[in-house]
Amino acid sequence: MRYLAAGQSNGEIARSMHVSEGTVKAHLSNIMLKWNARDRVQVLITAARFGLVSFR
Repeated sequence: MRYLAAGQSNGEIARSMHVSEGTVKAHLSNIMLKWNARDRVQVLITAARFGLVSFR
């Protein structure tokens, strides 16, 4: 979540985590489905509500 919150693209996240871009896309898609999020912003809003990311 920290990379997503920093505004990184899927490719940038993949390079930071040493995984493929497809892996990042798959995980983000799964999160979006489970949280019923339409986009990355909604993922971050939900993550903040769960205490998984802070914007302070």
